[in-house]
Amino acid sequence: MKLETMKTRRPAIAFAVATLVICGVASGCVQTSGGTWMIRSAATPEGWPELTPVGSVEVKRYPSHRAAWVTEASLPSEGTRSMFMELFEHIKRNDIAMTAPVEMAYDDAGSAAPRMSSMAFLYRSQELGQLGEEGAVSVRDVEPRTFASVGVRGGYDAETFLEGLSTLEVWLAANQDEWEVVGPPRYLGYNGPFVPTPVRFGEVQVPVRARAPGQSR
Repeated sequence: MKLETMKTRRPAIAFAVATLVICGVASGCVQTSGGTWMIRSAATPEGWPELTPVGSVEVKRYPSHRAAWVTEASLPSEGTRSMFMELFEHIKRNDIAMTAPVEMAYDDAGSAAPRMSSMAFLYRSQELGQLGEEGAVSVRDVEPRTFASVGVRGGYDAETFLEGLSTLEVWLAANQDEWEVVGPPRYLGYNGPFVPTPVRFGEVQVPVRARAPGQSR
């Protein structure tokens, strides 16, 4: 199922896309995966599935992986930048290579103004680093999970997150006899701050599981 979001139709994106594609092809930093493209900021974790095309919804299985988590509530100052910098300092101290995506979670995801409440950097391999607490950062292994996923392009903010979530809600309503939601949504951001906002790639996802035959909704 493919549903275009408002951001994919904005004419203002055209020039930025053309410029980045030309520069990216020349430098080899444009990655094509799963029928879509993005500016490659970092490697993905081992076994990570291909990207979900912008505006399309797919159900995908994600492997077990190691992640370093931080919550806004655990830090003395609020905001996305504080969480990002706390995680960045953590991987620098522990000589852990930066990967993409960065995982973001929101409080009150269904509200008109959800607030980002936690963030995670994913390790490239579960052989790296040590599990446990390091200040405000918690390193833990995440079990394999299945998600309904939609590709989005734009800022890593509540507006783009809600656009993706709206697309997923339409898809889930149409497929409720086959899939059920089993947890809160997340937003995966694949690009760093040096990639222009209009062409940043991400995936908004909701964890799901298949309904058993004859299972009531």
